[in-house]
Amino acid sequence: MSADLWNLRINDINGAEVADGKYVLYWMIANRRTEYNFAMQRAAWWAEKLGQPLVIFEALRVGYEWASDRLHTFVLQGMRDNQQALKDAPVIYYPYVEPKPNAARGLMEALGGDASVVVTDEFPCFFLPRMVNAVGKKLKCKLEAIDSNGLLPLRATEKEFTRAFSFRRFLQKELLPHLEVTPNANPLAKKSFPAADRKLIAEIEQKWPAIDEKTLADPANFIASLPIDHDVPPVDTEGGAKAAGKQLRWFLKNGLSRYADERNDVESECVSQLSPYLHFGHISVHEVFHELIQQEKWEPSQVSKKVTGSRDGWWNMSPGAEAFIDEILTWRELGYNMSHLRDDYDQYSSLPDWAQKTLEEHKDDPREFVYSMEQFEKAQTHDDLWNASQRQLVRDGRIHNYLRMLWGKKILHWTNTPQYAAKIMIHLNNKYALDGRNPNSYSGIFWVLGRYDRAWGPEREIFGKIRYMTSDSALRKLNLKGYLREYAGGKLFK
Repeated sequence: MSADLWNLRINDINGAEVADGKYVLYWMIANRRTEYNFAMQRAAWWAEKLGQPLVIFEALRVGYEWASDRLHTFVLQGMRDNQQALKDAPVIYYPYVEPKPNAARGLMEALGGDASVVVTDEFPCFFLPRMVNAVGKKLKCKLEAIDSNGLLPLRATEKEFTRAFSFRRFLQKELLPHLEVTPNANPLAKKSFPAADRKLIAEIEQKWPAIDEKTLADPANFIASLPIDHDVPPVDTEGGAKAAGKQLRWFLKNGLSRYADERNDVESECVSQLSPYLHFGHISVHEVFHELIQQEKWEPSQVSKKVTGSRDGWWNMSPGAEAFIDEILTWRELGYNMSHLRDDYDQYSSLPDWAQKTLEEHKDDPREFVYSMEQFEKAQTHDDLWNASQRQLVRDGRIHNYLRMLWGKKILHWTNTPQYAAKIMIHLNNKYALDGRNPNSYSGIFWVLGRYDRAWGPEREIFGKIRYMTSDSALRKLNLKGYLREYAGGKLFK
């Protein structure tokens, strides 16, 4: 493994030295898994180097925005899998769920106060960067945040890419060496450090009790007791590493061969549906890529010698594999690139100048329909297809990607200002989508308003030069009869 390329994934948060502590602490906040995890691997390396036990602390707050039964259930299902996976490992696994706002105040300082090194996950979105930096200022020991976000390290470039084409060209030039720097399937394998005794954190656990195995196995009653949004219920999609692995295997066997031709067919169901698992870190993009190339029997020597920026032909894989890689690599990591480099990635100000200009020029155009946040949320528009998309989001925690684009375009069409349209999209997506609060969420939302796109003609009312989409066009292009039967009527929740 190249040391220089590996070092790109290490972010020294506080510049402190290694302390004379009792253990190494892995603070799991984004890579919520026990396999293919750079951060856990780094923590195990420190434990072996220092000859100290390893404590793995996975926590969940209640005070974050959009906290709900849906999101808590998904995360706790992941904790259940992690607890089972680490049951016989020579480490302490400490899962903690805050019972009320601010109940965890002081917990990280207490755990970190006894640690020689704290290793955590780097995630360039939502409240996590602020939280990590705040904790870093309070710790006396070294705090490292490890980048396990993508196949390309966040620090492999300081350039902000504004188009998928240019980012794809960059990847074709620079990515291959990074594919050699992969996390171990089992980060704890072949590591030699002292077995951890639970007594190490006994006083801390007495004040902040770990969530027990029985509750993780059936968390519904516990979640019902928490001060979170109980109006957003769990969905059928189960969280955790086991469910993620099962979904990956299903996709590679049943969806990949059809992906290139049918991914925009709403009723085909050939898409991977891995985005919630990637968002919560229940599966690694490195594992996804590894399993994909194993199935394709692919080697790096097969790549094209021509750097074209084209989404087809460079990898020399099957059409389905190339189309899928373009989604999980080019488009996914394009969003991570922006959220890493720009603090305003989730703000209207992040739109390209041409998009802000054309939207400003058309801000006073008359709107035939204008809906409130509440009307959008309750799927109370005049458009049956849009209502169906919103119902799918509310009921299932996702919208098919093609319809998600249409969903956003119509919100722009039916609000008084594009700024308010962005606010509505962010709120509804982050509240209901399992994969919300992610760099890709903001990429999709702001793509609706011109991010990563170009000016289009003819210029239209309200949209100006922003790409235009209509429900009528979608109904002509796509087979949506079954979709509309499922989602156009009935209750918002099952």
